[in-house]
Amino acid sequence: QLQLVESGGGLVQPGGSLRLSCAASGFRVNSYTLAWFRQAPGKEREGVSCISSSGLGTNYADSVKGRFTISRDNAKKMVYLQMNSLKPEDSAVYYCAAYLPAIPGTLSCPDYGMNYWGKGTLVTVSS
Repeated sequence: QLQLVESGGGLVQPGGSLRLSCAASGFRVNSYTLAWFRQAPGKEREGVSCISSSGLGTNYADSVKGRFTISRDNAKKMVYLQMNSLKPEDSAVYYCAAYLPAIPGTLSCPDYGMNYWGKGTLVTVSS
């Protein structure tokens, strides 16, 4: 069964850290780019970070550059998001998603073109 299952969300104080994990199953994860998106209440969904199938290529939203790090372990079929120096504005539901690029190995994570989505994990940054 095809699944993306996020975990690791929770309540954290400003300045703290969290590590999100996403377990993939039911498809050839090694061929897919993987990404994290987030959506805060009343706001549109936004891309946070994307990682190529090999893990060699990554990109980040300007709002999280220098604070968040995406990584993947293809052997374990996992993708991670290490979030440091968290701010209240980082509070959102975080979603893991997968995309099969037309050109293998390219770094591409189109918001409205992702093939598979997880159900999300809630991150709340508050004192």
